[in-house]
Order: sequence, then structure tokens, then C-alpha cells
Amino acid sequence: MSTTTSTPRTGESEKLTINLGYVDLGQIDLLVAEGFYANRSDFIRTAIRSHLATHAEALRQVVARKMLVLGLQHFTAADLERVRAAGEKLQVRVLGLASIASDVTAELAADTIESLTVLGALHASPAVRAALAGRIH
Repeated sequence: MSTTTSTPRTGESEKLTINLGYVDLGQIDLLVAEGFYANRSDFIRTAIRSHLATHAEALRQVVARKMLVLGLQHFTAADLERVRAAGEKLQVRVLGLASIASDVTAELAADTIESLTVLGALHASPAVRAALAGRIH
């Protein structure tokens, strides 16, 4: 099971759709046109990071209290086979990206993952998602 904390690169991010009022959108477009930002997405990413930085201490405390893995947690079939061999079950808590490899069968996931809490994104096959549906929070 690997865990990584990093800033996402293109292809390692999730698409988010938001609705903005016309005035807000116009102001963003003006800042882009004046060269303050490369594009709308650049402005929005910068604004979000700035706002998250404002709440960094509160986020750090909640991550510690809830025992969340911050960043990326990836599970392979070999990882989960070791869990099953030890007779254990995982309670996965991730803030970021939880990734279950394509070599993990639905049965193996069901046998080894007791609960799955993901604040961010979950990448797993449709079969694994279906097998864990009642355990995903």
C-alpha cells in the first residue's frame, strides 16, 4: 500500500464543474485578459489553494483526528492478499485519491476492505465499486 502527498499534475486531477454569477465570471475574465492569470482554471485553482491555506491548521487537525491518509493511497492485489492472509480487514480513510488497482477482484476487495471513506476521488473498477458499495462512506 503506497501513500504519497503531492500537488496533482495534469491527468492526476478531477474535473469540477461550478456555476458562477455573470459579474464574478466577468471579473475573472478581466483578470485573465489583463494577464494576472493564464486562464479561468488558473484563477480558480489559485483561489482555492489560497482559501485552503487560510484553513490549513483546521484541516491539519481534522486529518489527524479522523486518522486520514493525506494524498494518494494505492492498493494492489498483492497488498490486499497480504491483508487477507493475515486475517485482517482494512478501514480505509483517505483525503485525496484512493486507488484500487485493476488486478484487484471484487471478491478480494470485499474480503479485505471493511469500510472506505474517501474525501476526494476513488479510482476502482466498476466491479470493485459494486462489491464495496455498502461500505463506501
